[in-house]
Amino acid sequence: MPVAITVLNSYSGWAMAAEGFMLQNGMCLTVGALVGSSGAILSYIMCVAMNRSLMNVLLGGVGTESTVAGGQAKSYTGTATETSNDEVAQWLVESKDIIIVVGYGMAVAKAQYSIAELVRMLRAKGNKVRFCIHPVAGRMPGQMNVLLAEAHVPYDVVKEMDEVNDEFADAELCLVVGANDTINSSAVTDPHCSIAGMPVCRVWESKQVVILKRSMAVGYAGVENPVFFNQNTAMLFGDAKDNCAQLQAAVAKATGAH
Repeated sequence: MPVAITVLNSYSGWAMAAEGFMLQNGMCLTVGALVGSSGAILSYIMCVAMNRSLMNVLLGGVGTESTVAGGQAKSYTGTATETSNDEVAQWLVESKDIIIVVGYGMAVAKAQYSIAELVRMLRAKGNKVRFCIHPVAGRMPGQMNVLLAEAHVPYDVVKEMDEVNDEFADAELCLVVGANDTINSSAVTDPHCSIAGMPVCRVWESKQVVILKRSMAVGYAGVENPVFFNQNTAMLFGDAKDNCAQLQAAVAKATGAH
């Protein structure tokens, strides 16, 4: 989806540039060239983030035969560990090093405001908190960054995936809000799944992982996520906005924040 949006954005720019050339309008030509170039650059960045070529993304799709190298994708079975808001709030208060990974589920639930307040309280307590944003998280480039900025999350704690991926192993807690495919370890471990080779946020390396999700359903790519069944993973089911609001209230009570 992000690639389709950036490609269409690029096309619109080049169309405007062509119109400016035909009408001998320098403004249209200049603006169109800038829009077309920026859209092309963003498309390239998105494709690199998925480790796929532009033609493969546009013509092959996701989860189709053309994206799989051959062989059968692994199937995962197990029992997921369910947790509660009170338990997660306690982990948040006690963890000194926290990474938060957000995805489209946060946007749908509009949970960014509760998360922003939660981060404010934890940082005021002295906990190290930062975000890890995957380049193709959401339905358009930069969607997560815009939502967090809208909620007044400080820019210095919002990091790109490449900046934070090596820090997961040192993190005491990783809180995942509405992300699925971008944290799927199958991309690393299963060469036959449809997202094989795609760089992902290595959340499973954290000491404790908490995933906020409505259910155990697969993500947009239709690939099972073995991270759900890891021993260090706890699932917090329900609406992300409601859960984050309850976490905010519980952390505020535990820390005496206002």
